[in-house]
Amino acid sequence: MKIFFLNPPFKTEIGKFSRASRSPAITKSGTIYNPLWLAYACAYAESKNIETKLYDSCAEQTNISDTIKIIKEFNPQIIVIDTSTPSIKEDIHCAEEIKKALPNVHICIVGTHPSILTDEVLNMSNAIDSIARHEFDATIVDLAKAIEENRDMSTIDGISYKKNGENIHNKDRAYIENLDEIPFVSKIYKKYLNINNYFFSAATLPMIMIMTGRGCPSRCFFCVYPQTIHGHKYRLRSAENVVEEFEWIVNNLPEVKSIGIEDDTFTANPERAKEICRLLIKKGINKKVKWWANTRVHTDLELMKLMKKAGCRLIIPGFESGSQEILNNIKKGTKIEQAIEYMKNARKAKLLVHGCFMVGNKGETKETMEKTLEFAMKLNPDSAQFFPLIPYPGTEAFYWAKENGYIKTYDYSKWLKEDGMHECVLNLPNLSSEELVNFCNYAREKFYLRPNYLFYKAIQSITNLDEMKRNLKAFAKLLKYLKKK
Repeated sequence: MKIFFLNPPFKTEIGKFSRASRSPAITKSGTIYNPLWLAYACAYAESKNIETKLYDSCAEQTNISDTIKIIKEFNPQIIVIDTSTPSIKEDIHCAEEIKKALPNVHICIVGTHPSILTDEVLNMSNAIDSIARHEFDATIVDLAKAIEENRDMSTIDGISYKKNGENIHNKDRAYIENLDEIPFVSKIYKKYLNINNYFFSAATLPMIMIMTGRGCPSRCFFCVYPQTIHGHKYRLRSAENVVEEFEWIVNNLPEVKSIGIEDDTFTANPERAKEICRLLIKKGINKKVKWWANTRVHTDLELMKLMKKAGCRLIIPGFESGSQEILNNIKKGTKIEQAIEYMKNARKAKLLVHGCFMVGNKGETKETMEKTLEFAMKLNPDSAQFFPLIPYPGTEAFYWAKENGYIKTYDYSKWLKEDGMHECVLNLPNLSSEELVNFCNYAREKFYLRPNYLFYKAIQSITNLDEMKRNLKAFAKLLKYLKKK
């Protein structure tokens, strides 16, 4: 049995589409994430003695024709195709082209979009043999066993398929509780990917991304992965297992300068985060590689200092808004005062901060958007991103926007611009999609082109060669965007 895990091509003639990002797009900053979910499923399948291959057409900028040639060389029985909301039409088109070339192959679709709009996606094409919903690592293995043993799919939890013209949805699969049983995703990256293809402007490069846990206990109404893929229970790898992977990366991928912990909230379990930090220090790994993590503004100074000592360079909070009313409306569970204290503590701990800000949420007005920009500049993180809310299917934000008639199109191909960059699909009663996009562009320029900020970046670059490389690359991306604009 051979399984081909495919991140399919999308606008590869234009740029690198980051399908694994929470907001998939070809970004202004050039961000492209490792294909995390596919890579973990690939690792899990390999651990069950299944022959696999992972290929990232987006990172390699390979078109459909050349991708199919690569698939043919491997000659798999199953192809697992990742998807996203804005690329779903092209993803299905890719499946159809593969089916023409390899009519006997079983094509399984995965991702946030088909996990929620399962009937809609199944009905898009006869090229789709099945959909593995939500967290799909074990589902793919069971599917492989069923096909190998010539059994039907009725006993496979988490799978949807067509039978006699009817859509069949088997019961949801239970989440994997023992995450230590999944092999290190970094081994899959080394085996199949070119790590130099991946980029995040706030990271030192080359970089790779791992997960030390799945799920998020928070209930933010816009966040896509907890509501569509891995749920709200924070399931953890053991601290020993996480640190073993850090050690493996240091020894086997010595060119890697930074490791991104892509858990929704790495610090959701502070004691376990501390345990990881202590082990990194004990083993001396803190002196060999830097890392970053997603956090919330509840993270205290004690943990920040320990993270810094353990090699953490950057923390990423979702500040979202400068309006407490907006934060309450989106169930963020944070206070403005906590964000201010968080930044003070981050500076004391000498950690860099990449701040995330959003507009277009419940109760948004021109005044609250301005308040958010003022708040961003007051907090003054090392870097920042400004995005309009994108209400992805399956999120509470989607149902809120749908019920109120705020979504201007359900043609998901129009959820990105022609150049693959983010598009706003919300028309709020007092704010048009154009106003939301224009404000984000304005906020980005206002934040990054401040004389004080540019001076700070110049000093940072002079005093640190790695930061200089990162800053120059990030600034070149920004200039390219400004010139195009």
